[in-house]
Amino acid sequence: MPVLARLFVVTAALAAPAHAAPEASRVAYVTDGDTFRLTTGERIRIAGIDAPETHADQAHCAAERRLGDAAAARARALIDGEVVSIERVGRSYNRTVARVTLRGRDLAALLVAGGGARWWRAGRPKPDWCDGTGSRRHGPARRR
Repeated sequence: MPVLARLFVVTAALAAPAHAAPEASRVAYVTDGDTFRLTTGERIRIAGIDAPETHADQAHCAAERRLGDAAAARARALIDGEVVSIERVGRSYNRTVARVTLRGRDLAALLVAGGGARWWRAGRPKPDWCDGTGSRRHGPARRR
């Protein structure tokens, strides 16, 4: 391999962002079913899931808000004041998006299994918590 090519490969490897090792952090409080704040002040959005909204200006119907309150209560019961492992994977709306584990178990999977969240892949439509089918309808938000 020519020297210039080797230099490029080494430079690219050094410049590439390395995945940070997961770090243990204490949860200060839960904002809603998929977002919480650490004692450091950092806001964490759990990667790979969506939970129903809890605020009237963000929820698409009254049912979503009720489901959101229940999802937030479930998340609080699981992680309020607990030490969790955070693996940062991105940013969204001034929040760190992270894979989160609690005592070695995937928090997203726990929340989905408990019914307070649904699996959601970024770039796909978010689940519709109002129609019961799990898919978001396109168009303006519906209020009920």
